[in-house]
Amino acid sequence: MTILALGTPSGYELIIILFAILLLFGGKKIPELMRGLGKGIREFNSAKASMREELEQGIREEDKAKE
Repeated sequence: MTILALGTPSGYELIIILFAILLLFGGKKIPELMRGLGKGIREFNSAKASMREELEQGIREEDKAKE
């Protein structure tokens, strides 16, 4: 019986995955994909910071109301 090890790819696995991405999307599409990924990450971090600020502001207002 074979046990499947699920984890992060390394070595040859990573090379095969990168090669498959290159074949599927082509060299010209990869920069567009990376730009879109970067934009998505920036938007996520911005939303996360906004939510954190709102929560901290709500906690400060609640503390002032208790005083």
